[in-house]
Amino acid sequence: MAHTLPPLPYPYNALEPYISEEIMVLHHTKHHQTYVNALNAAEASYAKASTPKERIALQAALKFNGGGHINHSLFWKNLAPSAAVNKGTGGVLRDGPFKSAIEKTFGSLDNLKKEFNATTAGIQGSGWGWLGVNPANKQLEIATTANQDPLLHLVPIIGVDIWEHAFYLQYKNVKVDYLAAIWNVINFEEAEARYNEAVGGSKL
Repeated sequence: MAHTLPPLPYPYNALEPYISEEIMVLHHTKHHQTYVNALNAAEASYAKASTPKERIALQAALKFNGGGHINHSLFWKNLAPSAAVNKGTGGVLRDGPFKSAIEKTFGSLDNLKKEFNATTAGIQGSGWGWLGVNPANKQLEIATTANQDPLLHLVPIIGVDIWEHAFYLQYKNVKVDYLAAIWNVINFEEAEARYNEAVGGSKL
């Protein structure tokens, strides 16, 4: 069955002023759609491949475009209209097991943001910053992946796209401003649900 572009759970302008409508339209309808189209094409070619050499040749396209589809599908759910501008609940971390886990691991939400942003800003080129749960010990960890590589060694809780297409039209080349702003639209309710499922032993 062919992959399709998932609809956004909010209007394209819902994340303003932190992420512009222009960026959201291009990011969702152009960039994510391209990954979906290319993934479908790669899977169709793989199904028709008759030799190991042909199948091996398609691995890079499957990984890149499959990762792009997986990562972006999570990314849209990771975001929500911001409470700071009275649009929604984005940026609000309520009391509960997820907040307690953040405070246990990082000391505070502000410390998490600082460590996450420093690690993610350090990515050379394009990639993703992640907060995930280690399935072995159920602890929160910060990680990065290059290009469109999906997060495989941790259960993803929050993912932030650091490709230039995610921020350049608004923040130019200043990654740190984009990373500081995006916390205002992080959907902590979604993150909490993913965390609860991850520590409960279910796969996401």
